Amino acid sequence: MGRSSGADAASREGAGLPRPPEPFERVYSAPDPPSPSRRPGLLAVLAVVVALGVAGGGALLLRSGDGTDDAAPRTAAPSSPAPSSASSPASSPAPSSAGPIAALPEPCGMVTAETVRRTIPDARQRDSANSTLTTCTYSSTGSAFHWLRVEAHLYAPANTATPVEDARRYFDAQWRQAHEAPLVRTVTLERQPGLGDEAYRWFKSDEGQPTVVGQVTARTRNAVITVSYSERGEGAARERECLDAAAAVAREVLTSLQF
Repeated sequence: MGRSSGADAASREGAGLPRPPEPFERVYSAPDPPSPSRRPGLLAVLAVVVALGVAGGGALLLRSGDGTDDAAPRTAAPSSPAPSSASSPASSPAPSSAGPIAALPEPCGMVTAETVRRTIPDARQRDSANSTLTTCTYSSTGSAFHWLRVEAHLYAPANTATPVEDARRYFDAQWRQAHEAPLVRTVTLERQPGLGDEAYRWFKSDEGQPTVVGQVTARTRNAVITVSYSERGEGAARERECLDAAAAVAREVLTSLQF
């Protein structure tokens, strides 16, 4: 009975699932190098792949260069609006080649008698002067609101080592103050090209007075001149006439300084 029981157990064990194989330790070894007869073939394949890659890269460069396949469309930068005359910074004019002005003419000698008769008929004049500042005012005998005023400010070389720079700073200060004048209403304030080294024109009306004034301020070398022409009126109806009159007188004044 004992043997029979052992045989039956062995028979049942043999009929069961096979035992898992024993683990096998595989020793890693590097792959064998290709035989000499295969190396030219592999090199040829690699050369073809490299050539195709270079050709493809060149094609991509060419397509990117013409701008048709860029990821984002190119747009032109928006044009900047022209700055308003009230906020435009003062431009730096080209320095004059002439030397500084040594002295100013007589206060009422910068405008000819013919110009005065044409601008202010039957005018009476008042003047004041010193070595650095002269003023002359031509007033109409028929209207208290019709007048012409000429002012010249000189930075004399005898008084400063930088006469032209001092005049330029004074001009810039006048330009800035024109934007903040408390007792006038500014209609236009803008740069005036072609007049002296730098200039601006200003059309304004006096608060509380029925007058309009066209003013032109210009700098030539170390002198700054201001011409103001006033008429009775309101608004911008007389703007062109007032500014043209002031500009014409300013050109004459600048000519008198060229000596």
